[in-house]
Amino acid sequence: MFRYGYELLKLAEEKNKKISELVLEREVELTGESPDNIRERLYESFGVMRSSANSGLDRAIESMGGIIGGDAKRLKEYAQGDNVNFCGPNLLIAAARALSCSEVNASMGRICAAPTAGSCGIVPAVITTAAEILDADKDLIVDGLLVAAGIGIIVQTNATVSGAEGGCQAECGAAAAMAAAGIVEMAGGSPETSFQAASIAFKNIMGLVCDPIAGLVEAPCAKRNASGATNAMLSADLALAGVSSVVPFDEVVDAMFEVGRSLPFELRETALGGIASTKTGKEITKNIFGDEEN
Repeated sequence: MFRYGYELLKLAEEKNKKISELVLEREVELTGESPDNIRERLYESFGVMRSSANSGLDRAIESMGGIIGGDAKRLKEYAQGDNVNFCGPNLLIAAARALSCSEVNASMGRICAAPTAGSCGIVPAVITTAAEILDADKDLIVDGLLVAAGIGIIVQTNATVSGAEGGCQAECGAAAAMAAAGIVEMAGGSPETSFQAASIAFKNIMGLVCDPIAGLVEAPCAKRNASGATNAMLSADLALAGVSSVVPFDEVVDAMFEVGRSLPFELRETALGGIASTKTGKEITKNIFGDEEN
């Protein structure tokens, strides 16, 4: 039905339909399930997303590796405190929710990998926060998730969402692009505007390496989920304001894939470079694994 972004946009124009409607048609065609069943399953997945996004806001969740824990609660309290902050409550709560998902994941809790476990905080945090801002009902939330899925399908088909293959730009970049496009449609934006938002989100972290300390999806991964959520929301606002990506979505995806393949293997989830190879990163690794080679 569609492989590239330009094909999906063309279909949206020809059929006068939203991205969410076209992605739903694709799922019906591929699975044979009814539209209602697909939408219901997506909303069930959103329940898992929302739970992981909110679990760490009121209680400190400690990770298995002991590297992270309690940051979601700290940020939520900061966002709701009397202190001056620079980002505003909506952005900070979204970032706190992204941290919460990462903490749930790192504590072996239940998450929805959207598109990966390492980037599991971005789509849930952004869609949950946008739903609150928009007072969205179940149908609008599912529409946002369908758009996010459509973006993810295009990225996975033509490039990668794997940190081991393309760096964190592939994981958190794809998640931010998915979330940005999803909330644009939720806010009433056009298909073209959704793709502009996705393109901007991807470009904002082009070249980001994957360098988890001790090979665990904890640091710097959790903070990158938080920044990915803010990236998605900013990109959505930029696109809704009429700011253009300049470079079309498909070309941005191609560029990301080329950059990912150009990264040395040390910077693609091997924990051999970047933050993982710092003095502190190596000390943390030794404390967790002893003298074993990671």
